[in-house]
Amino acid sequence: MQKLHERTLARRMAVQALYISLVTDIGVGELLEPDCELPDEGHLPAYAKTLIAGADAHAEEIDALLAEASENWSVERMPVVDHAILLLSCYEMFYEESVPVSVVINEAVELAKLFGGEDDSARFVNGLLGRIARTYCSDRIADKGADDVPEVVTEA
Repeated sequence: MQKLHERTLARRMAVQALYISLVTDIGVGELLEPDCELPDEGHLPAYAKTLIAGADAHAEEIDALLAEASENWSVERMPVVDHAILLLSCYEMFYEESVPVSVVINEAVELAKLFGGEDDSARFVNGLLGRIARTYCSDRIADKGADDVPEVVTEA
C-alpha cells in the first residue's frame, strides 16, 4: 500500500512539474536537477522524475496520438493542466508496463479532479484515455480482462 501512495504522490508532483514546464520558460531538464524543488512540495521523488523525463522525451508522439484520438479538440486548445495530465498518463500507459491501464486512467481522473481547470476535466481526461486505451492497449487490456479499463464517461 505504501508503494501505491508513493506513486500517487509522484504522479501529482510530475503533473505539477510538467505544468510548470508548459507555462514557463523553465525546461524539463532544469526541473530534474537534484537541487530543484516544487513550491510547497519539495524535491521530486525518483518515480516523478522518471515520468517527467519520459513524458518530455515522448511528448511529440504523445501529442500526435492525442490529436488523433481527440476528435473535437486540438492539443493547443486543451487546458494546459489537462494536457500535462494526458502527457504523463499516456507515457505511463505505453512505457511503464508494470502499471495496469486501469490504474493509469483512474489516477489521471483523480489528478484532473484535483487540478483540472474546467468542470469537465475529469470526464474529458477519462474519455480520451479510455479511447486511447481501447485503441492502442487492447493487448494489455485483454491480458487483464475486459473490466480493466473504465467505461468512457463522455466523448472527448
